[in-house]
Amino acid sequence: MQLSFKQQKNTLIVTLTGDLDHHAASNIREKIDNEIQRGSTNNFILDCSKLEFMDSSGIGMIIGRYKKIKSLNGKFYATHLNSQVKRIFNVSGLDRIINTYSDNKAALKNL
Repeated sequence: MQLSFKQQKNTLIVTLTGDLDHHAASNIREKIDNEIQRGSTNNFILDCSKLEFMDSSGIGMIIGRYKKIKSLNGKFYATHLNSQVKRIFNVSGLDRIINTYSDNKAALKNL
């Protein structure tokens, strides 16, 4: 699992590449939290365009980051969900708390 960060004004865009499973979740959680603390981030976009697989550990990681951003009075969006990740969002209920968009541009427009 790899991730990349891009700061756009007060929004942190995180792109996940590979599998978000129990092997990667804690490491990813730590890296994202460090990046949130370093920057002047209120809002968060989780770019799933390169995410190939996600399990329940990934759901937990996402919910934790969602709560952290909400505590900063920010907004949390997810973009580029493939069919497998979209299904996990639907089954887990993430789609009821996290707005999803087709791309980052649409998400940034709705901030």
